[in-house]
Amino acid sequence: MEVDRFEEFFMQNCESELQDAVAHGKKSIEVDFNFLDSKYPDLADKLLNDPEAVLESARKAISRLDLITDKPIKLEARFMNLPKQVAVRIRNLRSGHIGKFVCLDGVVRRASEVKPEISIAIFECPDCGNRIEVLQTERTIKPPEYCECGRKGKFNQIDRKLQDVRFVVIEEPFEIASAEKPGTVTVYMKDDLTTPAMQRKTDPGSRLKVTGILKELKRSYKGKLKTQLDIFLEANHVEPTEIEWEEVVISDEDEETIKELSNDPKIYEKIIASIAPSMYGMEDVKEAIAFQLFGGVPRILPDGTRLRGDIHILLVGDPAIGKTQLLKLVSKIIPRGRYVSGKGVTGVGLTASVVKDEEFMGGWVLEAGAMVLCHKGVICIDEFDKMHKDDQIAMHEAMSTQTISVAKASIVATLPAETSVLAGANPKFSRFDRYRAIAEQIDVPDTLLSRFDLKFVLRDVPDKELDEKLASYVIKTRTEPEKITPAIKPDFIRKYIAYARHNCMPQLTEEAAEHLKQFYINMRNMYQGEEGGTIAITLRQHEALMRLAEASARIRLSDKVSIEDAERAIKLMKRSIQQLGYDYETGKIDIDRTEGMASSVRKKHYVIIDIIDKLTKQIGREIPREEVIASAENEGIKEYEAEQILQELERDSTIFKPKHKFIQRI
Repeated sequence: MEVDRFEEFFMQNCESELQDAVAHGKKSIEVDFNFLDSKYPDLADKLLNDPEAVLESARKAISRLDLITDKPIKLEARFMNLPKQVAVRIRNLRSGHIGKFVCLDGVVRRASEVKPEISIAIFECPDCGNRIEVLQTERTIKPPEYCECGRKGKFNQIDRKLQDVRFVVIEEPFEIASAEKPGTVTVYMKDDLTTPAMQRKTDPGSRLKVTGILKELKRSYKGKLKTQLDIFLEANHVEPTEIEWEEVVISDEDEETIKELSNDPKIYEKIIASIAPSMYGMEDVKEAIAFQLFGGVPRILPDGTRLRGDIHILLVGDPAIGKTQLLKLVSKIIPRGRYVSGKGVTGVGLTASVVKDEEFMGGWVLEAGAMVLCHKGVICIDEFDKMHKDDQIAMHEAMSTQTISVAKASIVATLPAETSVLAGANPKFSRFDRYRAIAEQIDVPDTLLSRFDLKFVLRDVPDKELDEKLASYVIKTRTEPEKITPAIKPDFIRKYIAYARHNCMPQLTEEAAEHLKQFYINMRNMYQGEEGGTIAITLRQHEALMRLAEASARIRLSDKVSIEDAERAIKLMKRSIQQLGYDYETGKIDIDRTEGMASSVRKKHYVIIDIIDKLTKQIGREIPREEVIASAENEGIKEYEAEQILQELERDSTIFKPKHKFIQRI
């Protein structure tokens, strides 16, 4: 009866889709559940409660259809657009859902390779020669129990039918599992759900809406079945739902309010005041974070070069200044935001790893890290300097090209990681020393420091007037919390950012581009012709200026970057460079101080190395330490500076100690 009704349904509603599927050799057709529900509501209800039987009826109905083909039609009906009541959170899956049709939303955490699997094993009876086909539903091959001739016992396997299968593990998205451990479930995909195109769409980091049958997997121990079962989802329909802020629902009323707000002359002040309103001051940092949340426009050049639009920010500050709280608050504003901290972060946890999973997937599988799972979002990394150096190095590619390449255990893959990085770090000796370069004060590689578009220092400096305001503000947050409200509520600022990023792709005007260009040229030629090789700005900062200017235009929902946007970008860049790039010894702005060693210090390193080389020729390989320091003092380098440089050269393995109070060049 069900088969007849399905046959009628397909011929009336899906004939053209079926003809197209047969003509192009497809293995399935997509069926809108709402269509089925409107025509045969009882069939739709039965599909939700007894999907195995209903899907089998649909297969039989399709095979009976009179289409122009000589071969029997074998097509799978894949149902989409299920009702909301069928959607279940992964962590809420229970035994009552086993055998039911459910819809899950999740991000792929890890995925196996596509492998062949025996779907039907064909056996031959030794007595009568009868061929017996057995559908395989277990992990091991199941032979027939008996033959029609009455034989029971061993049967010979003579053939098999294969299908391609893939296992993926999905976990709840960050915005759903906020402040909870995200639930995970294994998804079993087969046939046309494993094509090369679908494989790319279901790689780690992809977000999927999966519809299928929740099934049990028996577990055994030493040959005995356990009472506890594993569950997995046998996928019927997989729909990639890559998040580009579409999950933020914006009504027509919200859109009108957003457009009205974008025309407010004080829109920048309101957005800045809406970021961490419980924290007093830090307007420059909050403005930079606002620009980071809106982001610039990514571009792909004709030769394939990709220019990122995401903005990276580093905050270096004294203890108790509020970095951790700020990072946590920012991670909650953006949908795909995540906060991670210090020693709890590893390179594979941030980027990607290859793990072994024998139970479901059999062998090595690829598992996505936090930066991949935050694709199109922001990752806030606290205690950035406490990460192991190897783990920091793993971030180079992700912060520059915004991809993560993995080549481990025979798995070679490139995962997307279009993620903004907001990092916080503490100076080695608790307090930040403005007279020393940043690279000397935090354990972060110079090459990684250069990846950050903006770097700010949060210093705790005694100031009676400022301290009084800060203390009063803190008391106010405790006694009158209702007065510390954001100018724009967090839910609405999320909608504002989503609308801007989705609908606004600003382009540089000639005037704004010329303004940024002149600033760059003037900074570059500030010390031209002077000794010391001091450089005030590099091309990296010029590219960062364009990203910041585009973000400024997005806040106004403008399609064009104006001179005012360029000015705001220049203002932020100046403050970042002045905080970390001013060399108090030479009185110059030195960009090398913000990314590594200041040019004045580098020059002293070269002087010390030259002294060591000269003394090596005069004295021999082993040189007294005092001789080097004395020669350095003659060159104008103070004793403590020379001692410090020698220690750094030892750490870099440029020199070593052959014996006490002697050094030797390597």
